[in-house]
Amino acid sequence: MSTRMKLMACLQLLMVAFQATLITMSSAGLQYNFYSSTCSNAEATVKNVVNGMIDADPTMAAAFIRLLFHDCFVMGCDASILLDPSAANSQPEKSAIPLRGYDAVNKIKAAVETVCPGKVSCADILAFAARDSVARSAGFTFSIPSGRRDGTASSAFSVFSSIPSPFFNAQQLVDSFAAKNLTVDDLVALSGAHSIGVAHCSAFTNRLRPTVDPSLDPAYAAELNATCPSGGADRAVNNSPVAPNTLSNQYYRNALAGRVLFASDAALLTRADTAARVNASAADPTAWMARFAASMVRMAGIEVLTGAQGEVRRFCNATNT
Repeated sequence: MSTRMKLMACLQLLMVAFQATLITMSSAGLQYNFYSSTCSNAEATVKNVVNGMIDADPTMAAAFIRLLFHDCFVMGCDASILLDPSAANSQPEKSAIPLRGYDAVNKIKAAVETVCPGKVSCADILAFAARDSVARSAGFTFSIPSGRRDGTASSAFSVFSSIPSPFFNAQQLVDSFAAKNLTVDDLVALSGAHSIGVAHCSAFTNRLRPTVDPSLDPAYAAELNATCPSGGADRAVNNSPVAPNTLSNQYYRNALAGRVLFASDAALLTRADTAARVNASAADPTAWMARFAASMVRMAGIEVLTGAQGEVRRFCNATNT
Protein backbone atom coordinates (compact mmCIF):
# COMPACT_ATOMS: atom_id res chain seq x y z
CA MET A 1 0.00 0.00 0.00
CA SER A 2 1.38 3.42 -0.94
CA THR A 3 2.05 6.08 1.68
CA ARG A 4 -0.87 8.15 0.35
CA MET A 5 -3.24 5.19 0.55
CA LYS A 6 -2.10 4.44 4.10
CA LEU A 7 -2.73 8.05 5.06
CA MET A 8 -6.21 8.03 3.55
CA ALA A 9 -7.03 4.77 5.32
CA CYS A 10 -5.82 6.22 8.59
CA LEU A 11 -7.94 9.33 8.16
CA GLN A 12 -11.01 7.22 7.42
CA LEU A 13 -10.41 5.11 10.51
CA LEU A 14 -9.95 8.21 12.62
CA MET A 15 -13.26 9.63 11.40
CA VAL A 16 -15.05 6.42 12.33
CA ALA A 17 -13.37 6.34 15.73
CA PHE A 18 -14.25 9.94 16.52
CA GLN A 19 -17.89 9.49 15.54
CA ALA A 20 -18.02 6.85 18.27
CA THR A 21 -16.68 9.28 20.88
CA LEU A 22 -18.51 12.44 19.87
CA ILE A 23 -21.71 11.74 21.80
CA THR A 24 -19.77 10.75 24.92
CA MET A 25 -17.70 13.93 24.86
CA SER A 26 -20.72 16.15 24.26
CA SER A 27 -22.58 14.59 27.17
CA ALA A 28 -19.55 15.23 29.38
CA GLY A 29 -19.75 18.95 28.59
CA LEU A 30 -16.66 19.05 26.39
CA GLN A 31 -16.64 20.32 22.84
CA TYR A 32 -14.27 20.61 19.93
CA ASN A 33 -12.81 24.09 19.32
CA PHE A 34 -13.97 25.21 22.76
CA TYR A 35 -11.62 28.22 22.70
CA SER A 36 -12.43 29.38 19.17
CA SER A 37 -13.99 32.63 20.41
CA THR A 38 -12.17 33.17 23.73
CA CYS A 39 -8.61 32.18 22.82
CA SER A 40 -8.35 31.11 19.21
CA ASN A 41 -4.57 30.63 19.42
CA ALA A 42 -4.66 28.40 22.51
CA GLU A 43 -4.02 25.07 20.80
CA ALA A 44 -1.45 26.52 18.40
CA THR A 45 0.43 28.10 21.30
CA VAL A 46 0.54 24.82 23.21
CA LYS A 47 1.65 22.96 20.10
CA ASN A 48 4.49 25.36 19.36
CA VAL A 49 5.89 25.14 22.89
CA VAL A 50 5.48 21.36 23.10
CA ASN A 51 7.16 20.83 19.74
CA GLY A 52 10.13 22.91 20.83
CA MET A 53 10.44 20.96 24.06
CA ILE A 54 10.28 17.57 22.34
CA ASP A 55 12.73 18.65 19.66
CA ALA A 56 15.15 19.60 22.45
CA ASP A 57 14.43 16.45 24.48
CA PRO A 58 12.51 13.65 22.72
CA THR A 59 11.77 11.93 26.03
CA MET A 60 9.35 14.75 26.91
CA ALA A 61 6.69 13.19 24.67
CA ALA A 62 6.38 10.22 27.00
CA ALA A 63 6.39 12.55 30.01
CA PHE A 64 3.39 14.56 28.78
CA ILE A 65 1.40 11.45 27.84
CA ARG A 66 2.12 9.84 31.19
CA LEU A 67 1.10 13.00 33.06
CA LEU A 68 -2.28 13.00 31.31
CA PHE A 69 -2.78 9.30 32.06
CA HIS A 70 -2.04 9.81 35.76
CA ASP A 71 -4.16 12.94 35.95
CA CYS A 72 -7.19 11.31 34.37
CA PHE A 73 -7.06 8.04 36.29
CA VAL A 74 -6.81 9.82 39.66
CA MET A 75 -9.83 12.03 40.40
CA GLY A 76 -10.49 12.67 36.71
CA CYS A 77 -8.87 14.96 34.11
CA ASP A 78 -8.76 18.06 36.30
CA ALA A 79 -5.04 18.90 36.48
CA SER A 80 -4.95 17.77 40.12
CA ILE A 81 -1.69 15.94 39.31
CA LEU A 82 -0.02 19.34 38.82
CA LEU A 83 -0.70 20.83 42.27
CA ASP A 84 2.27 21.38 44.59
CA PRO A 85 2.18 20.64 48.32
CA SER A 86 0.81 23.58 50.28
CA ALA A 87 -0.07 24.58 53.82
CA ALA A 88 -3.60 23.36 53.17
CA ASN A 89 -2.54 20.12 51.45
CA SER A 90 0.84 18.62 52.28
CA GLN A 91 0.31 15.45 50.24
CA PRO A 92 -1.15 16.10 46.79
CA GLU A 93 -1.04 13.51 44.01
CA LYS A 94 2.41 14.46 42.77
CA SER A 95 3.94 13.45 46.11
CA ALA A 96 2.90 9.81 45.59
CA ILE A 97 4.75 8.84 42.40
CA PRO A 98 7.65 10.77 40.84
CA LEU A 99 6.78 11.99 37.35
CA ARG A 100 8.49 14.29 34.87
CA GLY A 101 7.11 17.32 33.08
CA TYR A 102 5.70 19.56 35.79
CA ASP A 103 7.99 22.49 35.04
CA ALA A 104 7.33 22.01 31.34
CA VAL A 105 3.56 22.32 31.86
CA ASN A 106 4.11 25.48 33.90
CA LYS A 107 6.09 26.95 30.99
CA ILE A 108 3.34 26.06 28.53
CA LYS A 109 0.78 27.68 30.82
CA ALA A 110 2.89 30.84 31.01
CA ALA A 111 3.03 31.02 27.22
CA VAL A 112 -0.75 30.61 26.95
CA GLU A 113 -1.35 33.21 29.68
CA THR A 114 0.69 35.70 27.66
CA VAL A 115 -1.72 35.23 24.76
CA CYS A 116 -5.00 34.79 26.66
CA PRO A 117 -4.85 35.54 30.39
CA GLY A 118 -7.24 33.54 32.55
CA LYS A 119 -8.97 31.70 29.72
CA VAL A 120 -7.38 28.28 29.24
CA SER A 121 -7.42 25.66 31.98
CA CYS A 122 -4.39 23.64 32.98
CA ALA A 123 -6.46 20.49 32.45
CA ASP A 124 -6.97 21.42 28.80
CA ILE A 125 -3.33 22.44 28.41
CA LEU A 126 -2.27 19.00 29.64
CA ALA A 127 -4.68 17.28 27.24
CA PHE A 128 -3.41 19.38 24.32
CA ALA A 129 0.22 18.73 25.29
CA ALA A 130 -0.35 14.97 25.36
CA ARG A 131 -2.10 15.08 21.97
CA ASP A 132 0.72 17.16 20.49
CA SER A 133 3.26 14.74 21.96
CA VAL A 134 1.59 11.94 20.02
CA ALA A 135 1.84 14.00 16.85
CA ARG A 136 5.51 14.80 17.38
CA SER A 137 6.58 11.28 18.37
CA ALA A 138 4.26 9.20 16.18
CA GLY A 139 3.60 11.39 13.16
CA PHE A 140 -0.21 11.44 13.34
CA THR A 141 -2.55 13.85 15.04
CA PHE A 142 -6.20 14.13 16.00
CA SER A 143 -8.69 16.59 17.39
CA ILE A 144 -9.43 16.57 21.09
CA PRO A 145 -12.43 18.26 22.73
CA SER A 146 -11.85 20.82 25.45
CA GLY A 147 -13.66 22.83 28.10
CA ARG A 148 -12.19 21.08 31.13
CA ARG A 149 -11.93 23.04 34.35
CA ASP A 150 -9.21 22.71 36.96
CA GLY A 151 -9.87 20.93 40.23
CA THR A 152 -9.07 22.34 43.66
CA ALA A 153 -8.48 19.01 45.43
CA SER A 154 -5.57 16.60 45.11
CA SER A 155 -4.71 13.59 47.25
CA ALA A 156 -1.72 11.26 47.23
CA PHE A 157 -3.88 8.68 48.96
CA SER A 158 -6.04 8.34 45.83
CA VAL A 159 -3.14 7.43 43.57
CA PHE A 160 -2.29 3.83 44.38
CA SER A 161 -5.93 2.72 44.35
CA SER A 162 -6.48 4.32 40.94
CA ILE A 163 -3.35 3.81 38.82
CA PRO A 164 -2.97 0.36 37.23
CA SER A 165 0.09 -1.37 38.65
CA PRO A 166 2.92 -2.77 36.49
CA PHE A 167 2.42 -5.96 38.49
CA PHE A 168 -1.28 -6.39 37.55
CA ASN A 169 -2.59 -9.47 35.79
CA ALA A 170 -4.92 -9.20 32.81
CA GLN A 171 -8.16 -9.25 34.81
CA GLN A 172 -6.90 -6.57 37.17
CA LEU A 173 -5.99 -4.39 34.20
CA VAL A 174 -9.41 -4.85 32.62
CA ASP A 175 -11.10 -4.05 35.93
CA SER A 176 -9.01 -0.92 36.52
CA PHE A 177 -9.92 0.43 33.09
CA ALA A 178 -13.58 -0.54 33.49
CA ALA A 179 -13.65 1.48 36.73
CA LYS A 180 -12.98 4.52 34.54
CA ASN A 181 -15.57 3.48 31.93
CA LEU A 182 -12.83 2.41 29.54
CA THR A 183 -13.01 -0.82 27.55
CA VAL A 184 -10.69 -3.69 26.70
CA ASP A 185 -10.12 -1.90 23.39
CA ASP A 186 -8.95 1.18 25.29
CA LEU A 187 -6.70 -0.87 27.56
CA VAL A 188 -4.84 -2.53 24.71
CA ALA A 189 -4.73 0.57 22.50
CA LEU A 190 -3.37 2.83 25.24
CA SER A 191 -0.81 0.22 26.28
CA GLY A 192 0.93 1.13 23.03
CA ALA A 193 2.23 4.21 24.84
CA HIS A 194 4.79 1.83 26.34
CA SER A 195 6.62 2.01 23.03
CA ILE A 196 8.20 5.18 24.46
CA GLY A 197 9.37 6.32 27.87
CA VAL A 198 11.32 4.56 30.57
CA ALA A 199 10.76 2.39 33.61
CA HIS A 200 12.91 1.83 36.66
CA CYS A 201 14.39 -1.55 37.49
CA SER A 202 12.20 -1.92 40.57
CA ALA A 203 9.10 -2.01 38.35
CA PHE A 204 10.10 -5.21 36.56
CA THR A 205 12.88 -7.08 38.40
CA ASN A 206 10.19 -9.35 39.85
CA ARG A 207 10.29 -10.94 36.39
CA LEU A 208 14.03 -11.56 36.68
CA ARG A 209 14.42 -12.83 40.24
CA PRO A 210 14.35 -15.22 41.97
CA THR A 211 13.60 -16.96 38.66
CA VAL A 212 13.23 -15.53 35.17
CA ASP A 213 9.66 -15.17 33.90
CA PRO A 214 9.38 -17.82 31.15
CA SER A 215 7.45 -15.37 28.96
CA LEU A 216 10.57 -13.17 28.70
CA ASP A 217 12.84 -13.63 25.71
CA PRO A 218 16.00 -15.21 27.26
CA ALA A 219 18.39 -12.82 25.52
CA TYR A 220 16.31 -9.83 26.61
CA ALA A 221 16.15 -11.16 30.17
CA ALA A 222 19.95 -11.43 30.19
CA GLU A 223 20.24 -7.81 29.02
CA LEU A 224 17.88 -6.65 31.76
CA ASN A 225 19.73 -8.66 34.41
CA ALA A 226 22.98 -7.01 33.36
CA THR A 227 21.40 -3.55 33.53
CA CYS A 228 19.54 -4.20 36.79
CA PRO A 229 21.75 -6.52 38.88
CA SER A 230 20.65 -7.63 42.32
CA GLY A 231 21.53 -4.91 44.80
CA GLY A 232 22.26 -2.43 42.02
CA ALA A 233 20.93 1.06 41.43
CA ASP A 234 17.30 1.56 40.45
CA ARG A 235 18.23 2.57 36.91
CA ALA A 236 15.94 3.85 34.18
CA VAL A 237 15.49 1.47 31.25
CA ASN A 238 13.80 2.23 27.93
CA ASN A 239 10.32 0.74 27.72
CA SER A 240 11.12 -0.41 24.20
CA PRO A 241 14.48 -1.82 23.09
CA VAL A 242 13.59 -0.64 19.56
CA ALA A 243 13.15 3.06 18.59
CA PRO A 244 12.48 4.11 22.21
CA ASN A 245 11.43 7.67 21.32
CA THR A 246 9.01 6.75 18.53
CA LEU A 247 5.41 6.12 19.56
CA SER A 248 4.23 3.24 17.38
CA ASN A 249 2.80 -0.26 17.28
CA GLN A 250 6.32 -1.58 17.96
CA TYR A 251 5.12 -2.20 21.52
CA TYR A 252 2.87 -5.01 20.31
CA ARG A 253 5.63 -6.62 18.29
CA ASN A 254 7.82 -6.40 21.39
CA ALA A 255 5.09 -8.07 23.44
CA LEU A 256 4.75 -10.95 20.99
CA ALA A 257 8.54 -11.39 21.04
CA GLY A 258 8.68 -11.47 24.86
CA ARG A 259 10.55 -8.17 24.96
CA VAL A 260 8.39 -5.99 27.21
CA LEU A 261 9.30 -4.87 30.71
CA PHE A 262 6.24 -5.09 32.91
CA ALA A 263 4.36 -8.13 34.11
CA SER A 264 1.24 -6.18 33.14
CA ASP A 265 2.53 -5.89 29.55
CA ALA A 266 3.10 -9.63 29.30
CA ALA A 267 -0.30 -10.23 30.93
CA LEU A 268 -2.08 -8.91 27.84
CA LEU A 269 -1.13 -12.15 26.09
CA THR A 270 -2.63 -14.36 28.80
CA ARG A 271 -6.26 -13.57 28.01
CA ALA A 272 -7.96 -14.31 24.69
CA ASP A 273 -9.61 -10.93 24.10
CA THR A 274 -6.58 -8.83 24.96
CA ALA A 275 -4.20 -11.18 23.12
CA ALA A 276 -6.32 -10.92 19.96
CA ARG A 277 -6.09 -7.14 20.11
CA VAL A 278 -2.32 -7.26 20.67
CA ASN A 279 -1.94 -9.40 17.56
CA ALA A 280 -4.22 -7.12 15.52
CA SER A 281 -2.32 -4.00 16.60
CA ALA A 282 1.03 -5.60 15.81
CA ALA A 283 -0.18 -6.47 12.31
CA ASP A 284 -1.83 -3.17 11.36
CA PRO A 285 -0.17 0.09 12.45
CA THR A 286 -2.79 2.22 10.69
CA ALA A 287 -5.68 0.63 12.57
CA TRP A 288 -3.75 0.94 15.82
CA MET A 289 -3.26 4.67 15.25
CA ALA A 290 -7.02 5.13 14.94
CA ARG A 291 -7.72 3.07 18.05
CA PHE A 292 -5.04 4.87 20.04
CA ALA A 293 -6.38 8.30 19.05
CA ALA A 294 -9.96 7.39 19.93
CA SER A 295 -8.89 5.91 23.26
CA MET A 296 -6.86 9.01 24.10
CA VAL A 297 -9.96 11.13 23.51
CA ARG A 298 -12.06 8.85 25.73
CA MET A 299 -9.43 8.82 28.47
CA ALA A 300 -9.18 12.61 28.36
CA GLY A 301 -12.91 12.77 29.12
CA ILE A 302 -12.78 10.85 32.42
CA GLU A 303 -14.69 12.62 35.23
CA VAL A 304 -14.06 16.09 33.84
CA LEU A 305 -15.16 19.32 35.49
CA THR A 306 -16.99 21.70 33.15
CA GLY A 307 -19.12 24.83 33.18
CA ALA A 308 -19.05 26.49 36.59
CA GLN A 309 -17.29 23.56 38.26
CA GLY A 310 -13.74 23.99 39.48
CA GLU A 311 -11.72 26.96 38.24
CA VAL A 312 -9.22 28.13 35.63
CA ARG A 313 -5.96 28.31 37.54
CA ARG A 314 -3.60 31.24 37.09
CA PHE A 315 -0.67 28.92 37.76
CA CYS A 316 -0.90 25.19 37.15
CA ASN A 317 0.90 24.20 40.35
CA ALA A 318 -1.41 26.09 42.73
CA THR A 319 -5.10 26.74 43.19
CA ASN A 320 -6.35 30.31 42.92
CA THR A 321 -7.20 30.55 46.62
